[in-house]
Amino acid sequence: MAIPVPHPGAHRGRPAATAPAVCYALIALNTAVFLLGPAAGLNPLYGRDQARVCAEQRYEQRWGAVPAELLTGHPLTADQLAEAPEPVPGCPASATPGKHPALSVLSALFLHAGWLHLLGNLLFLHVFGPAVEHRLGRPRFLLFYLAAGALTTYGFALAEAHSADSTRVLIGASGAISAVLGSYLRFHPHARVTTLVPLLLFLPLRFPAWLVLGLWFALQWWSVHSAGPGVAYLVHVIGFMAGFLFACTVAERRPRRTRPRDGATDARYPGGTSQRSTPP
Repeated sequence: MAIPVPHPGAHRGRPAATAPAVCYALIALNTAVFLLGPAAGLNPLYGRDQARVCAEQRYEQRWGAVPAELLTGHPLTADQLAEAPEPVPGCPASATPGKHPALSVLSALFLHAGWLHLLGNLLFLHVFGPAVEHRLGRPRFLLFYLAAGALTTYGFALAEAHSADSTRVLIGASGAISAVLGSYLRFHPHARVTTLVPLLLFLPLRFPAWLVLGLWFALQWWSVHSAGPGVAYLVHVIGFMAGFLFACTVAERRPRRTRPRDGATDARYPGGTSQRSTPP
């Protein structure tokens, strides 16, 4: 799969006030949570080797989203956790009293299982997030991001309600970021995206967004039915479709134009005519 890379001139010329502050804040928060948690292996409070692995399991169980918990509203018992598929050897499952499953939907968005998981998600957010934030505005983009994460998590929980995955912990920002990708495709389908193509020795090439993101979505759809456990591809599919549909409702709304008074000129558009900015 092609790997998108940031384009230094993608947002050049925009006012400083429109800097993607929410995207930067989300990237910083995700990074900080990961570095302080057990998965990074840098915090001595979680021990080393096997002790750290067990601490990571307990950490994810406490703060991650579990489909069975979301559907019942109650945390799993120790007996239910012991029956969960593929438990970590040597790490007995422990209950999480006091956990609020509804809140775990949001906390799970800031947990990641490893460096590749974290860097992959943040790369896509950094490449595609600023343009979507610029289109929606900061407050609405943040609400959109969190709502998309919650929607994809509950959607996955409903789809896996009667499967073995109902007791697996779901972590990561993939659902919310997939929604960002879907929105970007709707807003800027013809924008050029620089990608590194592994089959061509990571040669940087520029392709239209509809091709890059279309292939990405096709790969996620195919993986839902063919890939094994470990990655919740269904979350990616739900998020991408939700983000695209949401962007369709936004794109259909026409901004109100104030008619300039006689002898006056609209300060935003010289000559009183509108100008459409090109996509990044």
